[in-house]
Amino acid sequence: MASIAAAGHGANVLLLDKGNKLGRKLAISGGGRCNVTNRMELQDLIAHIPGNGRFMHSPFSVFNNEDIIAFFEGLGIQLKEEDRGRMFPINDKATTVVETLLQRVKELGVDIRTNTSVKTITYSDDSVKEVVLHNHETIATPAVIVATGGKSVPHTGSTGDGYPWAEKAGHTITELYPTEVPITSNESFIKQKTLQGLSLRDIELTVFNPKGKKIKTHDGDMIFTHFGISGPAALRCSQYVVKALKKFETKTITMEIDLFPSISEEALFQQLLSKAKNEPKKSMKNLLKGFATERFLLFLYDKLSLDTQTPASTVSHDTWRDLVSHCKHFKIEVNGTLSIEKAFVTGGGISIKEIEPKTMHSKKKKGLYFCGEVLDIHGYTGGYNITVAFSTGYTAGKSAAEQVVHK
Repeated sequence: MASIAAAGHGANVLLLDKGNKLGRKLAISGGGRCNVTNRMELQDLIAHIPGNGRFMHSPFSVFNNEDIIAFFEGLGIQLKEEDRGRMFPINDKATTVVETLLQRVKELGVDIRTNTSVKTITYSDDSVKEVVLHNHETIATPAVIVATGGKSVPHTGSTGDGYPWAEKAGHTITELYPTEVPITSNESFIKQKTLQGLSLRDIELTVFNPKGKKIKTHDGDMIFTHFGISGPAALRCSQYVVKALKKFETKTITMEIDLFPSISEEALFQQLLSKAKNEPKKSMKNLLKGFATERFLLFLYDKLSLDTQTPASTVSHDTWRDLVSHCKHFKIEVNGTLSIEKAFVTGGGISIKEIEPKTMHSKKKKGLYFCGEVLDIHGYTGGYNITVAFSTGYTAGKSAAEQVVHK
């Protein structure tokens, strides 16, 4: 997007990529469907970028989510809107998005060099001087846009290459950590894989601090895995787990699953009581069929040592309350997340205090621009990170071209 914007605004552009093909990360995004952006109102969009989202007001004033939609539709990619504002190509193929972008890059006359890895950027006292390749070739240039990504999904090429180039220019790199990443737990039921593969839909997941105060709640779907929990709600909670473990210097943090977020504990209890009243002869197990996912219920019966063959009429109020309480407050002690390499997104990066938000220009060196995940900006999954990447990329490209062309 940066090279398209720069070439589109009249600059001569050379695109360097160390990989053998462009757009590798884009091609696997959105589960291979490519969630190109999110059609939320701007304020909502920024609220879904918990890592320095406010910085995005300026880049969005140059190129926002509606501009991204218009851009792709202008290139002939029809988009469709799915739940929570997520925008996908109608054919559900990320490869279409990649191919169309590359075609546009080529149409604009951008010089592309793949299998070309950059060793460093050389600076004079106050500005960019040249790019040095690993084969010792040097390329003189008045402007460089660093769009190298973070450290997540390294097999696509994002291995943190951009951070040392930024540090060399005098930039601060804030501490890197995994976000949008599966959460790990040492609970016995996780280790024994009792619930492995079980999906829970439309639940609420909450992260608590050691004093039992809520830090963050997210709703959505989740899944139990052989190492902990994953799925959209878990991924969104992951950065709060990472930060809480660090902040409170503790080995574990409590999380809680609410299987029935739309109904109160008391109402749920009354619901079960009236069920039991209406069908007193039914066994507890049969009465509760369909109340929650069977596998989860079986786990609870075991955990609470319940005899599920007893008639519903003989089940005590305390037992019903206990059952309801476990469905509304299912606790799980978690001890961290998978590594930054296994994360969908990198938290931390080049400090945004040292970047001009309207241009993505470095405050340290003239002609140096940054965009995308190399910056200390991150969003939840759902098209937000890609929106940040396209918006900052376009803004950087346009600004760099204006700097070079109007000199």
